[in-house]
Amino acid sequence: MPLPRLHLFELEDLSWFPSIIRDLATDYLHFMEMRFQLHEPVVPLLMRALEESRANVVVDLCSGAGGPVVALSEALRTAGLPVQFKLTDKYPNLSAFSGLSANHPAISYAAESVNAAQVPPELTGFRAIFNAFHHFDPAAARAVLQSAIDARQPIGIFEIPERTLATMIPLLFTPLFVCIATPAIRPFRWSRLLWTYLIPLVPLTCWWDGIVSQWRAYTVDELLQLTAALNGYKWEAGSVPIGSTPGNLTYLLGIPLVS
Repeated sequence: MPLPRLHLFELEDLSWFPSIIRDLATDYLHFMEMRFQLHEPVVPLLMRALEESRANVVVDLCSGAGGPVVALSEALRTAGLPVQFKLTDKYPNLSAFSGLSANHPAISYAAESVNAAQVPPELTGFRAIFNAFHHFDPAAARAVLQSAIDARQPIGIFEIPERTLATMIPLLFTPLFVCIATPAIRPFRWSRLLWTYLIPLVPLTCWWDGIVSQWRAYTVDELLQLTAALNGYKWEAGSVPIGSTPGNLTYLLGIPLVS
């Protein structure tokens, strides 16, 4: 049974939160996603949704530091489905975005702030949110979905956070994980060492936000409830295991119905 959902605050969501700490924290999340190949369960789901919607561009909302986009782009290309990815965020990590874009021709980014519930009309394509949908309370989450419907754009939600003790307990050790991982995170920055080891704001931010992410996560049933009154789309929600970990990937796919 999932634990009760609590919509607590995450530090990275706060407008006044220092951008340097937010960027370093999202760098850590990107590193962990890549290191442990957490994107793998997404690939077949995303591929099927792209083929069904006939989309060749993925508009990645709430990108953080890029998350699994590089790995997904390469996996899709290897499978014979090359697509373009566009990174966006309300608080764009421009140093991460520009680095990914420079090294990967299939990845571009929006330098301006992009609200997932008010996506600019010129950003057309399959809207994807990887591990960030829990940031939205139910009203805001419906607004994100409604925004896609209003623009007649397909959308996919892919979430690793789960409201279970099995996924929460390991996160108690996040500060230790951040300290161990930091020397391997690239590009090297003296500021990363400063805010990790001397003044440990990055480990504490990742610890708090990581645990809160689990409390905020939506279940499959809750995702379907969000779509109950959203007509004109084919909605599918479910969960699939993440390799040999105790966790599952929860997903929601929305494809416009052909009239």
